[in-house]
Amino acid sequence: MRDPRQIAVVGVTGYSGLELARLLLRHPSLETPVFYLRDANGTACLAERFPQFRGWGEAPLRPLGVAAIRSSGAGTVFLATPHEVSAELAPQLLNAGLRVIDLSGAFRFHSAETFTSWYKLPAPHAAWLGEAAYGIPELYSKEIAAARLVANPGCYATSVILALRPLVESGWIARNTSVVCDSKSGASGAGKDPRRDLHFVELDENCKAYGLFAHRHTPEILEHTGLSESQLVFSTHLLPLARGILSTIYVTLDPPQTGPDVEALFRKFYAGRPMVRIWRAGTLPELQHVAHTNFCDIGFVLDSSGRRLVLISCLDNLGKGAAGQAVQNLNHMLGIEEQTSLQ
Repeated sequence: MRDPRQIAVVGVTGYSGLELARLLLRHPSLETPVFYLRDANGTACLAERFPQFRGWGEAPLRPLGVAAIRSSGAGTVFLATPHEVSAELAPQLLNAGLRVIDLSGAFRFHSAETFTSWYKLPAPHAAWLGEAAYGIPELYSKEIAAARLVANPGCYATSVILALRPLVESGWIARNTSVVCDSKSGASGAGKDPRRDLHFVELDENCKAYGLFAHRHTPEILEHTGLSESQLVFSTHLLPLARGILSTIYVTLDPPQTGPDVEALFRKFYAGRPMVRIWRAGTLPELQHVAHTNFCDIGFVLDSSGRRLVLISCLDNLGKGAAGQAVQNLNHMLGIEEQTSLQ
């Protein structure tokens, strides 16, 4: 019987992987994780490769191999890897009896066609799509707790879905109206691979839109809010910041509501969910309030008619948008308090 508290991590060189290492190494309920890299030869310890872990992160660093992970005794594997790598590795690990928490987009959809259409990659992992739990604990905690495979959500998608689900389930969004989600992210959300458009001189003192009507997080938002593609307008932008996401979401309500009613709806919906913080009616969160945390902060302003609602949803794209949420999912799988190692 494999111990799910023995952790293997594949991929630690990216921004999300490093954040995941920081959280797991400080987790009080886990054995020291083992980290696997394709180019780990000659480096025995994580702290040798990444000096920020010296003195407290002396975790083993080993060459990547499915056989090596299988024989390590690990019960849970985190994949902080590109989509195509996760699609290849996860089925092999699952077939070996391990649990998998995947930070890529490879298993986020029940339909292989959706993955292929939006990611422009084949879906050889299609047989596993129906078994993957979508990893937003505030919405799917029971499914996550029982899952062998958890698909960690996209960072933009998390910020938008958490803001919209209470309104969708209440039936308050007016029919035949558009929902506009205007989201902005720090540059770490684009990954670590060198690209001209991510150079310092391209980002500094700049803000630019990208991926309009083509962003890969769009189908996640549609699937987990129930909005139609024609109803959703989702725009994404890069900010000259390292980390953080701020989504401004415009909704028309029917019937009209009051500020206290909207606040009460959100507070009831997320009652007992410590990682979502609801702000008082008329007050708005900022990126600095969530940086380096696993919180999603949601605030709103309602106009005098009670129909036009503007929501602000903030989170750290490496925290609640990636590694922090992955650890939150692990905590549910282990049956421990979901905020363990995250506060």
